[in-house]
Amino acid sequence: MTHLPMTLWQTIDTLVQQIPFRRAKVERVLGIALFDSDPRQFIIEPSFQPLEGGPVRLADGIVIENIDLRVRPQESHPGFLAVDLIGTCISLDTVRAHYGTLAITDYPRGRSLDEVTSFTAILPWGRLSFGFSERNPGCLSEICFAPKGLKRVTPSRSDWANQD
Repeated sequence: MTHLPMTLWQTIDTLVQQIPFRRAKVERVLGIALFDSDPRQFIIEPSFQPLEGGPVRLADGIVIENIDLRVRPQESHPGFLAVDLIGTCISLDTVRAHYGTLAITDYPRGRSLDEVTSFTAILPWGRLSFGFSERNPGCLSEICFAPKGLKRVTPSRSDWANQD
């Protein structure tokens, strides 16, 4: 497991500085190699290259269990990034302390305990969504980065297959 000397909040800020997301930039920040995801994903999302990696332990005890990066060959596309978190519990109040007002942009539909309620901050560079799963609704479980420059910006990775 890779260990980074940054907190979650520092890691988020550093990743935002990498937009548009590219494999090498994300690998450099997180200190890991990303690998091609399941080749069947190319059938679902033929225009995206899905990449995964992890885990990464942060200085504040949080572990980025999985990194999910989706990039397109076109340089003009900003890419998508999502991270799954475990370890130290981060409450919604803690997220609000860092990002202020958040809008609910996704909610569970009863299909799985892994579905999330997403709270999204609208920022100058795009949307940053914080997901709290039904399995453990008091603790942050995922963060999704959706940069501007997309035809349709979605709040959670469950909709990524529908991107233009």
